[in-house]
Amino acid sequence: MSTSRIGTASAYAGAVQNLSDRQQALVTLQQNMTSGKRINRTSDDPTSAAQAERANTRIDRIAADQRLLASQRDTISTAESTLGSSIDALQSFRELVVSAGSGTLTPADRGYIAQQLTSLRDEIFANSNKSDSNGTPLFSGLGSADQPFTNTQQVNFAGLSGQRTGGATTVAPTLDGQATFMNVPTGNGTFTLATGTANTGTVSVDAGSVQNPSAITGHNYTIGFAVDATTGVKSYTVTDTTAGTTAATGTYKESGSISFDGMTMTMKGTPADGDTVAIAPSTRSDLFATLDQAISSIKNATSNSGALPTQIAQSLVQIDSGLSRLQSSRSLAGDILNQADRIKTSQDTRSDQLTAEKSNAEDLDMIKAVSEFSTQQTGYQAALSSYAQIQKLSLFTYIS
Repeated sequence: MSTSRIGTASAYAGAVQNLSDRQQALVTLQQNMTSGKRINRTSDDPTSAAQAERANTRIDRIAADQRLLASQRDTISTAESTLGSSIDALQSFRELVVSAGSGTLTPADRGYIAQQLTSLRDEIFANSNKSDSNGTPLFSGLGSADQPFTNTQQVNFAGLSGQRTGGATTVAPTLDGQATFMNVPTGNGTFTLATGTANTGTVSVDAGSVQNPSAITGHNYTIGFAVDATTGVKSYTVTDTTAGTTAATGTYKESGSISFDGMTMTMKGTPADGDTVAIAPSTRSDLFATLDQAISSIKNATSNSGALPTQIAQSLVQIDSGLSRLQSSRSLAGDILNQADRIKTSQDTRSDQLTAEKSNAEDLDMIKAVSEFSTQQTGYQAALSSYAQIQKLSLFTYIS
């Protein structure tokens, strides 16, 4: 029969080590509960710590992307509201141009209207050079100086024409000023009409329209009017000045239309013998030149009563074309803002996913931790009680 013997010193050392282990476990668990994390040091769980760090890096990158996106969105939002202001100003400009065509107005009245028109024109020009809160021009296109538009003898675009595009996490930061303000066709977009400067009658013409696009020649024409001295019958002859041929002839009728080579136009008023109307192909101009021409026509209206209605008709159709371009740019700005909102929603969703991944990797299950802390505390109390009993197991204590 063998007998095992446990020394008092060995039992004492084991009890002390047990107490130390349990106390350390309690301290670690208490630290985790205080921080809310089960990983306070990389050594606690290297794999989970690495997962949490990767998730945190991606969250930081998304936050940086969102700050840039917010800045770009603010710029486009400012551009959109600026275009709205320009559209309102241009609509007011149009209304004043229409009112300037009234036959009851005096030259002084038209001079006052011209002053109002000039103020609106300057407001639109100032809008074209607006910048965001960071000093970035709103309509710089692909890049420009501090002011994309210069106004010397005429308005010029100093930027680089083109519309920027966004990416997976960004949107276009600016709009194309060339497409917004500078790309306006003269006349109705196909041809222009102008009464002769030497006309003595009251004939005027509308902006005209295209009746048959395939018949358009792109030539210059002159409509000449003749009045029979005996009968008073008024006739017209359309001459293709480019080809040197006669395109059409007929008897002039008040408010009647004249059609030839795919074009049609309506004449009003009474032409005098020798009066003319010139027709030329449309060219590219800009919104500001259109506004300047309208102001000049109203301010310098002459006794030739047929010239002003014709000029106003031309100005109105060109203003409508410019208005359409402003509205298109504003619509584009709205699309960009919607794109920014979609990107932000996607980034927020991804950020939430990464936050959940990070939480799963490092956060503490508090309910489980409280239960474990209670268990550890009970075990520690039991260890203390056992240690107290071991201290009494001494031969000297027994003898005494």
